[in-house]
Amino acid sequence: MNAVIVNALQRHADVVMQKSLQEGFGLTVSEAMWKQKPVVASRVGGIQDQIEHGRSGILVDDPTDVAAFALEIRKVLSDEEMALSLGKEGYRRVCDHFLGPRQLMQYADLVDELVT
Repeated sequence: MNAVIVNALQRHADVVMQKSLQEGFGLTVSEAMWKQKPVVASRVGGIQDQIEHGRSGILVDDPTDVAAFALEIRKVLSDEEMALSLGKEGYRRVCDHFLGPRQLMQYADLVDELVT
């Protein structure tokens, strides 16, 4: 049931925020990027590997700085072109880096490299 609610909230959101103090791989971040939603998130853990700051999302350096998050969210909400660009680039980044087929191809390349 929670997954259904998260999905619905993300699909209707104008911007998705992930304000984590620490994080491994931020599934919420990739889900939002997959849905072409602009993401504002903490520059921590795996999130900083998922998002290219200013290109596929916005990273806030201090996860405890509420004012910095609010400022970045306001920027995205007030600039429709920026929001659309972040959403499209986020989707592209998920497709290029975080889907199963890409990982499968990396394993195949590794095996090929080891065998030859």
